[in-house]
Amino acid sequence: MIDFLAKGGVLVTPILFCSVLGLAIFLERLIRFARMRSRGAGLAEKIAHLLKKGEDHQAYELAGSSDSPMGRVLTQAIEVKDHDRETLETVIVHATDEEVRGLSSYLQVLATVGNIAPLLGLLGTVIGMIKAFMVIQQMGGKVNASVLAGGIWEAMLTTALGLAVALPTMVAHSYLISRVDKYEARLQDGAVTFIKAIGKS
Repeated sequence: MIDFLAKGGVLVTPILFCSVLGLAIFLERLIRFARMRSRGAGLAEKIAHLLKKGEDHQAYELAGSSDSPMGRVLTQAIEVKDHDRETLETVIVHATDEEVRGLSSYLQVLATVGNIAPLLGLLGTVIGMIKAFMVIQQMGGKVNASVLAGGIWEAMLTTALGLAVALPTMVAHSYLISRVDKYEARLQDGAVTFIKAIGKS
């Protein structure tokens, strides 16, 4: 397998690096999202219940101890809950955006990997074709068909590798983006529950 890949030329190495990087990012995000799944579940409703009973301190401690995006957003919201509506909404929006940025970490890198992998493959193919035509020129046009065919398939190998890396990477990126969007929607729903609980209008 190593000998086969080596025939693809020097650009096989960066393409393989892209595949390792993309896989590492995908697994890291999956592990983080899996850990978050159990954290913050039903937190907004619990805090809303405490606030309605006037137990602000208990609500603040519960939010702070949850170690979840929802908990961090609600912690900041509780700190300014007695301020005017505009200030409260500004704090909630800022806190939510900050959490979404954290959830989206490395996703831009993943998208970049998906974009450059096929380009690296195409570049490898172009370089390989240039070498093949240089051989034709050196041989004065008297080229053995098997020699030319071998040079061409070696050149096309990098394009195949680039596409093989790019396709699953882009699918992984789309999947992770959808997960981030779901978490953002949950944070927004939690903020609405919180605002209703404190009776801000």
